[in-house]
Amino acid sequence: MPAVNPYLTFDGNCEEAFEFYRAGIGGEFATKMRFKDGGEACGQMNLSESEANRIMHVALPIGNGTVLMASDIPSSQGPIHNGDNFAITLSVDSESEADRVFNNLSAGGNVIMPLGKVFWGAYFGMFSDKFGIKWMVSYDYNRHQ
Repeated sequence: MPAVNPYLTFDGNCEEAFEFYRAGIGGEFATKMRFKDGGEACGQMNLSESEANRIMHVALPIGNGTVLMASDIPSSQGPIHNGDNFAITLSVDSESEADRVFNNLSAGGNVIMPLGKVFWGAYFGMFSDKFGIKWMVSYDYNRHQ
């Protein structure tokens, strides 16, 4: 059964927002990675020095298996619009489950990033469904070893 987690997108103030959320909710970050830490994959994005210091991924466990996650958006991906800066993340238990869920929910929608192995150790893809809702599907190899 997939776990459902909210994923927020910010325009350069992700770190500030998540320090605020951590102070308000409590706990510690499970992950906090900057674009400059993303290696060759992020190096190909031609990011400025200030963008390279933006948050590529942050995860704050908030209880009962729920994780609040987020990132900053590179300027090349366009402006952020409040109300359109979130996605639903499904964390699944196998590649085959990721394929099934991704293919079913993306039908009639727009695939943003096809499912594939990514440098952070996951099988991952993104799409917006036919209703305009953004989704991320992820199978974490490290979690299932």
